[in-house]
Amino acid sequence: MKKRATDTAGNEEPLAQTHLRQFVGYEMKLAYLLIQNDMMRVLKPTGLRIVTFSALGIVVENPDISQTQLAQALQIERSGVVVIVDELENADLISRNKVEGDRRSYALRATLKGRKLWNRTEKLVHEHEDGILSGLSAVERETLKALLGRIIEDNRKS
Repeated sequence: MKKRATDTAGNEEPLAQTHLRQFVGYEMKLAYLLIQNDMMRVLKPTGLRIVTFSALGIVVENPDISQTQLAQALQIERSGVVVIVDELENADLISRNKVEGDRRSYALRATLKGRKLWNRTEKLVHEHEDGILSGLSAVERETLKALLGRIIEDNRKS
């Protein structure tokens, strides 16, 4: 019987990745995948996904934000934000309110249920980050955040 590649999975040494790991972007991708996978695990019991958690946080912090502003903040197409807003509204986490004088626009506001869920989930995400970043000192964590912030700001499109 011929062996398939999957028959030996897990029994071999990790593949060399030095060609790729020389790049900051690749290292960031690997770190992001670790963070993303653990974040999905943490959020699952709350009923939120990473994108709905992010959207809820923005709406909580910016009452009466428009869907267009939310799309810009999430850096996604406006059409994509409609699905996210529908999901949050159907879960009674946000409300979509008509804007006086503009029949086509809606102001998004977190409901009491949404604000409570945000507060609970924010604590869970802090615990998640504490676990993922436990190998870094407080100073290293702040340095990492500052460096990432600089990369973002230095490359933000006007």
